[in-house]
Amino acid sequence: MTGTRGLALALVLAAACTAAPASETAPEPSRSPESPTAVLPTGPTSPTGAAPSPSPVVQEGRTRFAGRISAIPMAIQREMTDKTWEPGCPVALEDLRLLRFNYLGFTGDIKRGRMVVHADSARDVLGVFEQLFDARFPFKNVDLASRWRPNGPIDTTRSKTAAFNCRPALNPDLTPTGTWSEHSYGLAIDINPLQNPYVAEDGTALRPAAEAYLDRSQDLLGMIHEGDLVVRAFAAIGWEWGGHWSGKKDYMHFSLRGR
Repeated sequence: MTGTRGLALALVLAAACTAAPASETAPEPSRSPESPTAVLPTGPTSPTGAAPSPSPVVQEGRTRFAGRISAIPMAIQREMTDKTWEPGCPVALEDLRLLRFNYLGFTGDIKRGRMVVHADSARDVLGVFEQLFDARFPFKNVDLASRWRPNGPIDTTRSKTAAFNCRPALNPDLTPTGTWSEHSYGLAIDINPLQNPYVAEDGTALRPAAEAYLDRSQDLLGMIHEGDLVVRAFAAIGWEWGGHWSGKKDYMHFSLRGR
């Protein structure tokens, strides 16, 4: 009996010594339930072969796409109130969602961006930005929108990709139309506004600094072209491109209802 117990104990000890540490056998963390799983079309970012995108610069903690969806935290609500949202806006703060995600900057660095969109479109929008990250489409800056001021100065140098902004739709001369912009619902996004300008029917750019991008045959960093990956990715979630408008063109603008 003693010999049998000794043999069994030896076998148990041997198994314990050869087992892998828990850190080696733990499974890979799964994606958040908020993370999109849809596979969208792939292809070049422009029909003529876009300008080479910058190679991602590996940074600590930012080596691949990562994104999350959350309710608007109180700190962000305070940041938005009386700037991009106020009582009387057509959508309540609880119907909006904050996206945080990695994106590729113009210099190849992987940055972390913030964006507010409508809750109903949050998962779809995050999926688009994941696909654009994987395709190495770059963004100059991604952040919350700036406050709109009637007759206020136009920022002619910044190129911020942003979405929700409670403001009226504007005429070509920047006067309010009397209706809410799609941005006021969190159902529109402007992408790299300097590189993809609003162009009036007479062919002039709203911002003088954007004149270098009026020739849409160019394949410059951050530009959007007919039929490219950006247009197709948004079309796959049912959003329309302002570059398809007749007369005036809003090359930066994507919206759910095409306005």
